[in-house]
Amino acid sequence: MVSHRQKRLWKYVEEGSLLKLKSYLKKHRDLSVNFTQGKRERSPLHLACSLREDAVLRLLLKHGADVLQKDRKGDTALHTAVTRALKHGRTAFNDLVVPLRKSCPGAMTAPNNAGVTPEDLLKWMKHTKPAANMSHSSQADPEKEWLEKLFGECEDEFSETFGVYDADDFLPLDDDEEDFGDWADRIRKEYFDKMHAEAQRLAASSSCGYKKKKKSKQEREQEQKSNKELQERLQREHEEYLARAARKEEETRRGKKRRYEEGCAATFHAGSSAGSKKLSYSDIPWPAPKGTVQEMVDVMLHGVDRKNVSVFHKTLLKQQVLWHPDKFAQRCEARLEEKDKQRILETVTALSQELNRLTQSLRT
Repeated sequence: MVSHRQKRLWKYVEEGSLLKLKSYLKKHRDLSVNFTQGKRERSPLHLACSLREDAVLRLLLKHGADVLQKDRKGDTALHTAVTRALKHGRTAFNDLVVPLRKSCPGAMTAPNNAGVTPEDLLKWMKHTKPAANMSHSSQADPEKEWLEKLFGECEDEFSETFGVYDADDFLPLDDDEEDFGDWADRIRKEYFDKMHAEAQRLAASSSCGYKKKKKSKQEREQEQKSNKELQERLQREHEEYLARAARKEEETRRGKKRRYEEGCAATFHAGSSAGSKKLSYSDIPWPAPKGTVQEMVDVMLHGVDRKNVSVFHKTLLKQQVLWHPDKFAQRCEARLEEKDKQRILETVTALSQELNRLTQSLRT
């Protein structure tokens, strides 16, 4: 449980208020800086790295911050620091990675839940073009700079979850973190705002030109060509964005289904190590733990070709057997927690009814 003082400390780190944080830690010398907050289970050191607050990071290290402390995905603060260095280049490396590595050399070989160490990330960094060079080359072309920013953020979003699907992967993020939906809305708004601003600029430029002098036929043709090229470029950018968003959504759906199938195998198979464990509502491998019955069925049937009636019917039959109320009761009823038993059986019945409805629709 995070104390009131620790929440205040977190706020100062979040704000980058170095002087306030320094004064607060001096006043409360016994206050531990090694705690976690939010569903991502990040420490203040993780937060300082994420925000690139190098002065705050050094102050936390001075007060005993544990570099090896891990968040929900097994990342240490050094993982976060190296990720920032990959994106922002040498400056971020010197500000964040160097002091952390100096404080705890062993953190370089600490793996996260995906088995990736900060040392692995640094090896990849050697093959990455320095961010300074990228920004320098894009200064001459604002369109290119904006496009790189859009695609860079999409790649960052993808890399944070690539290959990692643990039990809590589909929980909502911290309130202070941007989830994929928020990110998509922001990018979409940025795209249309830019397109609108460019259209206004062209309209104003065109209006001023006609007031000053009558344009030649060649100038008008050149302007029309430029406008057409701009619209085509913006359209390509938007299509790329939609394609990346679709791939991200598909990967998330596949991850949910894989997690569901693994949960069923671990919970329902006879002779499993969990065979004698009492099951609460959250222990049941629901396809979508916080979703509706329809959303659960969608996860079960994801990737199945519904036009292929034979394959679709076979998949439905397998799920009907798994979630049939009587068969479920034979397998699990004795293991259900009494306080959740009624709710579990009601959800199983609702799932079975929805699967039966889909099966019946194939016959009509």
